[in-house]
Amino acid sequence: MVRIAAVQTNSSADIKDNLGRITTILEQCRDDGCVTVVLPECFGLMQKHRQQLIDSAEDFGAGLIQDWLASESSRSGMYLIGGSVPLKSDDPVRVTNSLLVYSDQGSCIARYDKIFLFDVLLSKDESYAESDYTLAGNRLRVVDMPPGRVGLSICYDLRFPELYRALVHNGAEVLIVPSAFAYSTGFAHWTPLLKARAIENTSYFVAPAQFGTHNGNRRTWGNTMIVDPWGKVIERLDDGWGFVATDISLEKLKAVRKRLPSLMHQRHDLFPIKPPNS
Repeated sequence: MVRIAAVQTNSSADIKDNLGRITTILEQCRDDGCVTVVLPECFGLMQKHRQQLIDSAEDFGAGLIQDWLASESSRSGMYLIGGSVPLKSDDPVRVTNSLLVYSDQGSCIARYDKIFLFDVLLSKDESYAESDYTLAGNRLRVVDMPPGRVGLSICYDLRFPELYRALVHNGAEVLIVPSAFAYSTGFAHWTPLLKARAIENTSYFVAPAQFGTHNGNRRTWGNTMIVDPWGKVIERLDDGWGFVATDISLEKLKAVRKRLPSLMHQRHDLFPIKPPNS
């Protein structure tokens, strides 16, 4: 049994203020007995405009947000999953939206660059074009952590079941999806998608989220939650800064997979799954 937390934030364009507020929440997570903490997408920076994102992008391995992640994981003795950090890419006008995993010793042990980018036209007044300023990743990542084998993803990835099936095929037991889900789509789709992905992969799902209005314009759905391998929402935080936590039981996961062995019934001859790139 390993305790994991999912943190909910209303991040702004002020990086230092965001990190300071999250530091207080991390102390609460540690006091609650958490071993691993997952932060939402854009936890360090919810930019006002595209140029601020480009200007704030960090070289991989050094920078304000990464230094904070290393320091806080070491200081707290917890594993930290930084939901996403803007990192510089080879394209001068695009960053990578990168999830970074830090050990309890303060070292970065895994990186995942968001694969599926949020390019949508939701209405005449609401559209997004993440690919205009973000370079898509092309590698899946599964990493060994205290809760078990953890499969990494970010936000819009949630809509692509093939990604999670590939992660589980390569050993994932706990699936992570830090998000800044749009309010309009979150209202309709957030909970059904999380429950569906947990059920079809008989896996835990940990989904930290952004909530509220950011910088006076963008609005996110919130509803940070943790879902068990049977598809039951075991923890939820609808609104507000804070966290939810639960004990991950791999024995429970194994029992569910034994009762409902759908993963054993896959037809890889008809639907081949490619392994993640190392």
